Amino acid sequence: MRRPERDKHSFHQSSVGLSLHPVTRGSAHSMTKRTRTLLGSLAAAAMISLVPMSGANADGYWQCVPFARLMSGIQIFGDARTWWSQAAGKYDTGSAPKIGSVLSFKPTARMNLGHVAFVSQVLTDRVIQVTHANWSVIEGDRGQIEKDVTVVDVSPNGDWTQVKVWYDPIRDLGTTVYPTNGFIYQDAQAMKIAMATSKIAMAQNAVVSAAKSAANQVAASVRASPLDIITQAADSTDRIAALIEAATGGASPPSDPNNKPTAPR
Repeated sequence: MRRPERDKHSFHQSSVGLSLHPVTRGSAHSMTKRTRTLLGSLAAAAMISLVPMSGANADGYWQCVPFARLMSGIQIFGDARTWWSQAAGKYDTGSAPKIGSVLSFKPTARMNLGHVAFVSQVLTDRVIQVTHANWSVIEGDRGQIEKDVTVVDVSPNGDWTQVKVWYDPIRDLGTTVYPTNGFIYQDAQAMKIAMATSKIAMAQNAVVSAAKSAANQVAASVRASPLDIITQAADSTDRIAALIEAATGGASPPSDPNNKPTAPR
């Protein structure tokens, strides 16, 4: 007995929710174009991940020292607790905050390697904002970058020897008072270096964040049709491609409506 012919243009499997319908030439062309865009973006993301970027691994985990060095251009290496002594005779230091300088934290029992933070804004003589790495625990993870967070001088003499720092989990200044050495200032060479490296550091961090977001969106869409999954993945990776272009000297990265600056407290 001859089996009835199956319609070549339609296949249904209700038990797993698969459905393939006739595709017009226009929609096929659109799907092909978006798939190529997706693959191209993923390939570019893979390529940039191979570029050696000291300080951040593939998961975007940053240490404070290499991040401060990239942001400031100040060429000091080694643990944060050694930066102040290393700066002697090489960079100017002082107790007055300046944009572009690095605030040096002394080691403590809980922070035995010290800490360094890039000064991104000076609000008053006793209130600044820093952009630094590996301070707050954000969404359960360390090694995160925090942009323009508040640091307040609480030293008795107003000389920046004791500070309180914004701590993201409580959305306020932390209760701990941290001893600090003071500020390490950029020289002309550091300023030139920072003009290039600071943009790369921030763009790479944005690429990693966008890649995580794209992966989460694809994972959330596993119950959608195959075409929907490809479409959503392509949309997510469009931002990755734009950020990669910005990191390599192209256009500015697109703004993120959910990324709001932290207000001073």
